Amino acid sequence: MHALSDETRATVDVVLDYARRRALYADVPLDKPLTPRDLARLASGSITPEGIGARRAAALFENVLAPACVSTDHPGYLSFIPSAPTKASIAFDLIVSASAIYGGSWMEGSGAIFAENEVLHWLASEFGMPAGSGGVFVQGGTIGNLSALVAARDAARRRNREARRPDPARWVVVCSAEAHSSIASAAEVMDVDVAKAAPDAEGRLHGESVAAALDAHGDAVFAVVATGGTTNFGIVDDIASIAAVTTQRGVWLHIDGAYGLAAMLVERTRPLFAGVEHADSVIVDPHKWLFAPFDACALIYRDPPVALRAHTQKAEYLDTITEKADWNPSDLGVQLTRRARGLPLWYSLATYGTEEYRTAITYGIDLAHRIADEIRAREGLSLVRDPQLSVVVFRRDGWTLADYQAWSEKLLDEQHAFVVPSSHAGEPVLRFAIISPLTTFELLTSILDTLA
Repeated sequence: MHALSDETRATVDVVLDYARRRALYADVPLDKPLTPRDLARLASGSITPEGIGARRAAALFENVLAPACVSTDHPGYLSFIPSAPTKASIAFDLIVSASAIYGGSWMEGSGAIFAENEVLHWLASEFGMPAGSGGVFVQGGTIGNLSALVAARDAARRRNREARRPDPARWVVVCSAEAHSSIASAAEVMDVDVAKAAPDAEGRLHGESVAAALDAHGDAVFAVVATGGTTNFGIVDDIASIAAVTTQRGVWLHIDGAYGLAAMLVERTRPLFAGVEHADSVIVDPHKWLFAPFDACALIYRDPPVALRAHTQKAEYLDTITEKADWNPSDLGVQLTRRARGLPLWYSLATYGTEEYRTAITYGIDLAHRIADEIRAREGLSLVRDPQLSVVVFRRDGWTLADYQAWSEKLLDEQHAFVVPSSHAGEPVLRFAIISPLTTFELLTSILDTLA
């Protein structure tokens, strides 16, 4: 398996041939899931004592397993938050895997970590964070939010110890009722409570509501989470007013910008995010609107040493790493073992330049507003809310959830698009989440035509 032989050369060639074809598909297949029963019938028996060989295994994946996975990079994938990795980032992801780089410590991966840090420093600058800000690429938004909140709680505990104050019986994190589910998940892992502050009628959280939550829970609050683009609607909280409150009260401010914070790269949407520059930590997911492959979340701290104190793992076998003043990404999040997952984004940025990214993000915003205007003009369709970023939520008047589900299944069966129902205030709705520059106005209107 490890020797350099004709067999292993052939195996690598088989894989690289498929990877090349998949990366360069002129028309990415949408595909759809199969039932467990169908997959058991078509794909069982691949794990054997002798092995089935590289070509047979690759053929099984290409012809059976891959078509049972919906392609998140298809222009018609408009559910959840799609993925649209650049060709450069896809190709370089192969190099990351082939290079066997451990990206957790400077000692072992300094070159890769330097490149990742170039990207993190650029993002921090775009977000208005001060020189010296930095962080780490982690698996995704859930791990990013968890890591930031662990650092926030550790900082609060240390302040209490320095002031000789006892910790509260239960720590509390404040967030909007519209916050991503990963905040509640992180709180569950950390065994802390969540206080949900009420957003306004448009779904935006404001400083006044945060102040009320802080008044109610006092020193038990160790962090406030604001959202830079909600998943369901793309709503950006009133971060400036929230930051004013957290700064005055001395409470950690974390920005969950997993989907939407990339819109700060666009001049006209940057004002929506005023106040991000005051955050103690932020996240943005490159595998969403920064066109990198799965999986990558950029976690950036205003003051990285605070995170180091919270996350650095202690063990005899790690002393040679942790006792040096090097930049070790594993000391900034909950993951010790890590892939250099920021490299595909680095390579793509270095290849195409940042202006291409601004243009691609602008395209999604423009298209969202254009299709919103089209929805307003169509009889039987209505917008639930005007889009802020690139998520458009709308309804087919008079339809039930069952109607939406049947329509969605038919759309996928016909390989037209992948649009699943969502909900708002108990009402079933539809949403277009626009990420890919290959998604066209004509494709979106053709989907709307099927609702007539």
